[in-house]
Amino acid sequence: MTSLAAKRVAGGGGMPAGILRATLLAAAVVASCTWPPRWAAADVALGRMFGDHMVLQCEQPFRIWGSADPGEEVVVSIAGQRAGAKADGFGRWLVELPAQPPGGPHELVATGRTAARCSDVLFGEVWLGSGQSNMVWILTSTQDGQRENEAADFPLIRTFTVGERPNDQPQLEPPTNAFNGPSEWRVCGPRKMGWTSAVAYFFARELHRELDRPVGIIISASNGTRIEPWSRSVTVPVGPELSDVPPSEYGTLYNGMIHPVMPLAKRGVIWYQGEGNVGDGMKYAARMRALISGWRAASAEPAMPFYFVHLAPLNWGGKPVDELPKLWEAQTAALAEPGTGMIVTNDIGNTGDAHPRNKRDVGIRLARLALQHTYGREDIAADSPLYDVMRVDNAAVRVRFRNAGRGLRTRDGGPPRRFSVAGADRQFVPAEARIEGDEVVVWSEKVPDPVAVRFAWHQTAVHNLVNDVDLPAAPFRTDAW
Repeated sequence: MTSLAAKRVAGGGGMPAGILRATLLAAAVVASCTWPPRWAAADVALGRMFGDHMVLQCEQPFRIWGSADPGEEVVVSIAGQRAGAKADGFGRWLVELPAQPPGGPHELVATGRTAARCSDVLFGEVWLGSGQSNMVWILTSTQDGQRENEAADFPLIRTFTVGERPNDQPQLEPPTNAFNGPSEWRVCGPRKMGWTSAVAYFFARELHRELDRPVGIIISASNGTRIEPWSRSVTVPVGPELSDVPPSEYGTLYNGMIHPVMPLAKRGVIWYQGEGNVGDGMKYAARMRALISGWRAASAEPAMPFYFVHLAPLNWGGKPVDELPKLWEAQTAALAEPGTGMIVTNDIGNTGDAHPRNKRDVGIRLARLALQHTYGREDIAADSPLYDVMRVDNAAVRVRFRNAGRGLRTRDGGPPRRFSVAGADRQFVPAEARIEGDEVVVWSEKVPDPVAVRFAWHQTAVHNLVNDVDLPAAPFRTDAW
């Protein structure tokens, strides 16, 4: 993966302010009937994403928006920088200010005939965490969650949880309340993070520890959701990828919970979803590509990093045992989208629970993807082994992996498990395997002429194959049968 560090950490990128204003205000017209009633007053107001204790993205130009009387001149100031704008006919205004170094605290002030203020504002790293219940899952319900909550003394980490509110039209403001209280910026402190997304917290904590700068994490997730409602309706895939999903199912969660966040400058996105789409197979890959491209377009950040979680093994009961592996295959295929990364969780799941309690390693692995690929940390290896190519070698098959590091190994010191091979008859049988550097040699006496290999191709398959930094290999198949 090409490192985004040179462009993004240096504060490059972005879009000219005029184009950004036009983009946001065009969306405002679409959503004008749902503009928050409190903004109908004459007082100058900042948008709901802005508040005390917030984090603004450092080292990138950033946007501030709000409302005032139509035609009113508004001046925004922070950290010695000022920018002005005139409210449009709907009373909406937006300014863009130059990139700032990490640090603070600062006061953010928007002044017209009246003034609106936010105190204790920091510049740091801002990320968006989204998905379904495994992203929602709160800290105190995880492994060692009570102890982690007691020890959460990181005042430079700030969180903002978006309330759950689907909508038929794009909204400019997030819901007022979330499941864990008002939608507002919160300072991380001991015994204060229990009802916060565990994955988001551990991700932010790892970034903060490694980068030594403030981190803001915006959590916009909803239990039991499919991917389609999270996608912008204007980026709905066409053709067979859409054939089994009505267009009306697209965009509702994006409209209510993601669109209001998109204009806010951010470093990237972490995504934990897919359980709701088990059974979709490779169609899910097209839907992921549509979601990623749509969110990047809405953020005016065409290369915005997008890191996601490869689901853990799970006994799905009545479902065919290969439906989850087919979703894994689609998740891996989504890595073809530039600027993406995937963590594999085969080793930290629970085949009897759709909500594995080890969220700490999930968050840390996502953070390490960001540290390596977004922040340019060459000392960190964050990618799991992925299938590269196979070749038949007499009665065996040699399977080569990418991201093997200094060589593959097994976690328990035994031979690699959960490989199978098939001949032209397409009948897979369990195979023996041994490691040779970045390759695994696979064979079975029952298949003298192998043509295909599968690895961990079962919904409950937990394997032992890892790279030199103990990251598990992703399941795969070489056939398309």
